Order: sequence, then structure tokens, then C-alpha cells
Amino acid sequence: MDKIRNPFSPGAGSPPPELAGRGDILEQAVVLFGRVREKRPEKSMLMTGLRGVGKTVLLNKMEQMAQDAEYRTLFVEAYENKPLASLLAPLLRKLLFELDRMAGAGDKVRRGLAVLKSFIGMVKISVGDFGLDIEPEKGSADSGDLEVDLSSLFIAVGEAAEERQSAVAILIDEIQYISASELNALIMAMHKMQQYQLPIVLVGAGLPILPGLAGDAKSYAERLFNFPDIGPLDESDAISALREPVRDAGAEFDDEALHEIYRLTQGYPYFLQEWGYQAWNQAESSPITLRIVQETTPLVIKRLDENFFRVRFNRLTDAEKRYLRAMAECSSLPCRTAGISELLGVSSAAALSPVRSNLIKKGMIYSPAHGMMAFTVPLFEEFLRRTIPDLQSI
Repeated sequence: MDKIRNPFSPGAGSPPPELAGRGDILEQAVVLFGRVREKRPEKSMLMTGLRGVGKTVLLNKMEQMAQDAEYRTLFVEAYENKPLASLLAPLLRKLLFELDRMAGAGDKVRRGLAVLKSFIGMVKISVGDFGLDIEPEKGSADSGDLEVDLSSLFIAVGEAAEERQSAVAILIDEIQYISASELNALIMAMHKMQQYQLPIVLVGAGLPILPGLAGDAKSYAERLFNFPDIGPLDESDAISALREPVRDAGAEFDDEALHEIYRLTQGYPYFLQEWGYQAWNQAESSPITLRIVQETTPLVIKRLDENFFRVRFNRLTDAEKRYLRAMAECSSLPCRTAGISELLGVSSAAALSPVRSNLIKKGMIYSPAHGMMAFTVPLFEEFLRRTIPDLQSI
């Protein structure tokens, strides 16, 4: 079939042709944006889920929804060793200058710029020329305590947006990568937004460790945020995600082919897109049959091994690879930490704490319950068994 007309879009954050099975979470976002716009209290949202479930896709969709609701949006992707202030400050500067150009009486926007300049001076980052006539506001956001200063900055920005009858949505992807002190400060700042009923909302996305990190940062985090879990699609939604785009393109899947793709992918959206994309390209004509899916599967697995899985695997030390390969030996997932130690011939789980901690920081594993470990990457255990047939070979 025509490869140019292939409807599927495997890629990091690429919007799928059919956003199936996510109606409930999108409705939560509609309520959040609507209530805050009307100065009604509502919890901000921190989505959690494994790699490949479509968190970034949802975050991008929610940014569009916020803009449709007349929000100003700031979208950032957190990553290791990049301070949160460096990510937010340039976007806040741009936002405040945009608000300054809007019609409306008052001086809250100019004050917001002055407070931002104080904040930037304290955290010592460069975001360009503010203009000669804007002086930092002494005593605001310049204490050197990030919790105090970020809250002061958010209050100033929220008041500026309120004065211009606007609202702000801050969207942060990979939020688990910001430091503990930054997460503390961010949660504190959003607490102030609720207390003062200022029009700033936070929508974040991260790995399943995020609720625990937020709870450790501030005990009231569960009262400040909703933590929707973004999981794989059930079979009916997975089939819709495959069938509807193909129908729109004038073709069909056989039912057996759809059920086989669901079995292979376990309903994870990224894998659905990969199998759908390759099956379309391999099929000479409609319908796409079970035989086509079976012939396509080795190619898909090879592509996933070389790209989706390998890029994460190559960041690991040998000790970390051994730990993960031992997890792949567990009879069922998640694995007991004691069982992993036994497989590695180590006397106690505590001896492996540094390796385990590094893998958590790298976003490879998480603990769904005390003494248990699971992969953050779906189907990673199968990749490990293919790549390292023998645990002793590492």
C-alpha cells in the first residue's frame, strides 16, 4: 500500500491519528482549565505512567486545550542536570512581555517583570536583555531560598495574568528529573496559587515514581494534585486506535490481525503505532491480514531493539545491566529485591542499593510496592533476554 499515506506515527510524542481510550483524562483537563478560569478551586494534574503510554502526547493535547480556553501556556521538558529556573525563566519573561502588550489598566505586569528580574539575579541565569527601564524589585524573589522565591515569582505572575484577565498553564514533561529541592519549591508555589486563587495551573507528566517524590517533598501534595495513572489501552480501545485510522485511509485490518497486534503490544500506544506502521508498509493491498502481521513482527522487534530499547540500554553500566538482566529472570514482574539479589549471588538486597538507586534516577526502574521493583519501559525484559541470553555473560 502507499507508504506516503500510512496513517500511523511511531515517534516520541508524535500525535497518533486516533487518540483512543483517553477521554476521561482529557475531561479532567477540561474541568481543570474551566474551573480555574472562573476562579474556582481545582487540583492541578501530574500524570504518571510507563514509557510509551502516550504521556507526552496527552501533554501536547492539553496544551492545545488550554490555549483554546484562552490560557497562555509554558511547555518545558525537564532533564537531568538542568535547573528548573533555567527552564522556566525565559518562558516567564516572554509571557510577561506578551501580557504587557495587552490592553488593560494597572501595573501588575511591570511588577511581575521586576520580580522576575530579581529572581533571575538570585539564581544567576541569563535570559536576555530585560530593558533598561525595568529594575529588580528589592526584597521579592531574591532571598536565595528557592521555595520562598519561586512562590513569590508565581504570585507576581499570577497577579499579572489576573490583571489582564488571562490565565497561565505550565506544562512540564519528564517532571521526575527535577531535583527534590525544585519539586519542593514547585509544590509550594502551586499551593500559594490555590490559596490566593490565582490563575496558574500546573500539568505535569512523569514516571510512576512521581507520586512518591511529590509526597516526600510535601505531605499535602495529594491534596494539591490529581495523579491520574496513564496505562496501556484495553483491547477495544487498542483496536480502535488501529482500525479507525486505517479505515479513514480507505483500508481495513482483519480481526485476527488486530487481536494479534494487541497480544504482541499489550496495548501500549507506542508499540501499537510501530506495529500498525510496519504492517501497513508490508501489506500490498487491503485488508491487512494476520499473515502480514506475523511477517512484520521480526522487523518491528528489530527496530525496537535498535532504537526504543537500545538508546536506554547503552546508558547503563555493566553492573546496572546485570541488575536489569536479573530482573528479566524473575518468574513474574514486579520482582522482589531479595530475589534479584539471589539471582546475582549477592548476600543482601542492601548491598545492591547504589545500583538500584542509579537505575531509578536514570528512569529505568521504579518500586510499585515496598521491596518490589519493576521496569519503567514496557516489554524491556524481553529485549534483555534477546540481547543478553545468559546472565553470566555480562
